[in-house]
Amino acid sequence: MMDNAGANVRKLADFLERAFTEEEEKEGVVEEIVKFCSFEKMRAIKVNKEGKHGKAGSHTFCNSSFFRKGKVGDWKEHMSEDMARRLDDIVENKLQGSGLTFQK
Repeated sequence: MMDNAGANVRKLADFLERAFTEEEEKEGVVEEIVKFCSFEKMRAIKVNKEGKHGKAGSHTFCNSSFFRKGKVGDWKEHMSEDMARRLDDIVENKLQGSGLTFQK
């Protein structure tokens, strides 16, 4: 996804049946979405830095725990090969029939 973020945003828009118009393409809307959704931007949002996740009375944790380094391949520091393979299988299964693909 990170290799060609703009193409993936376009693909997602097509999947949602909300393709970008020629005018939006010329105005750089796709690039703005990529920039707005960047790891750095998402990590810096106040609710992601300070907010908590979970229901009252149950286990909660900081939203910041969703953000690690934002580097491709960092999963190797947190998951075994077997865990990664199982997760890949789950994602691939969930994407079946959607027209979206999962690159391993």
